[in-house]
Amino acid sequence: MGVKALYYSERDGLDMALKNPDKMLFASKAEADARDKVLELSEEIITFLQRKVGGLSEELAEQCALAIAEEKELFTRALKKPELLNEAAETE
Repeated sequence: MGVKALYYSERDGLDMALKNPDKMLFASKAEADARDKVLELSEEIITFLQRKVGGLSEELAEQCALAIAEEKELFTRALKKPELLNEAAETE
């Protein structure tokens, strides 16, 4: 039997990564680093949203921030062409 290295972001934590291996365990360090960058961005977005949107629950802020961080390339393109945000939803 061979040995296989798996990587995860410490921000997710090992327990969470093991519970969600499809999204949180990676075969390469580069993939884990990319996930870590998404989580880092998400943390900053959470702080921003909580400061800008009064009454926003922490759970909802986390869900929104992670969705935005995971789709940052889409949001970047949508700054120039806003309709891109919902084109993907129409094709699903």
